[in-house]
Amino acid sequence: MRRFILWLLTHSIALAAGFALGIYFLPILTAPPSPDAEMLAEQSQGAAFKATFTRELSGSDFLHWGEGEIALSDERIVHMGKLAPGPDYKLYLVQDFVEDEAGFLPLKAAALQVGDVKSFNGFVVDLPEGTDLTAYTTVLIWCESFGEFITSAEYR
Repeated sequence: MRRFILWLLTHSIALAAGFALGIYFLPILTAPPSPDAEMLAEQSQGAAFKATFTRELSGSDFLHWGEGEIALSDERIVHMGKLAPGPDYKLYLVQDFVEDEAGFLPLKAAALQVGDVKSFNGFVVDLPEGTDLTAYTTVLIWCESFGEFITSAEYR
């Protein structure tokens, strides 16, 4: 009986570890190729606003972070940097600067969901037609699947 309990415990731990690693690595394995640096630089030309994602936010940790430059124009949002890999990332525009889940959740209903973020080494997301960037102050990346804050940057 003791041997069976030990076997059950070790196999349960291995199963849980494999499941957790699968959740972490699946977005990395299925991510589309990131745009190259030249394309990102070209797409960011003429940006009306620029900001910086940093790991130094209260809601960031070793699994949820972003770094690099973000450029916002009337047509698109361009990120030149890196994001912690994860599933179901969404890009939002928010009226007030927030740096963690607790700050974002009350504002989420009023935030504009711009689109999906599918690559982790830079991205380009087109803005919905008619988006007024001056109505917002902050660009934010959120993991919808787990309700996790990834990063944000105040652009004005």
